[in-house]
Amino acid sequence: MAHFLGTTEYMILLAVVRLGEEAYGAAILDELERAAGRAPSSGSLSTALDRLEEKGLVTSAYEEGTSDRGGRPRRVMTVTERGRDEIEATRMAFQRLRAGVPDAPGSLRPEEA
Repeated sequence: MAHFLGTTEYMILLAVVRLGEEAYGAAILDELERAAGRAPSSGSLSTALDRLEEKGLVTSAYEEGTSDRGGRPRRVMTVTERGRDEIEATRMAFQRLRAGVPDAPGSLRPEEA
C-alpha cells in the first residue's frame, strides 16, 4: 500500500524524475527553485534525500569527480519503482480532493490544480 508523501518529499521526487541522469544535489535545488519557486537549503535537501533513500523511494550512486568539480564525486539520485508508485498515489489523492473544491469566485478551479 502506498503512503502519501509530504509536500517537500513530493516536490523533491518530482524534481529527481524530471532531471533523470542529472539528478544530483545542486541540480535538484536549481530545478525546485526554477519550477516551484522555492528550494530547501542544501543541508535540508541532503537530509531529505537520505530519508527518501532509507524509505526505499530513491537510490543513489556516486559519479567520479571531474576537474570542473575540483575532483569531488557527485551523488546522483534515481527514483525507485516504489517511489514512482508513491508519487502517483499522492498525485491521485490530490486530484480527488481538488475535484471537490467548488468553482466559486476567488477559489481554485479543478483544471488549475
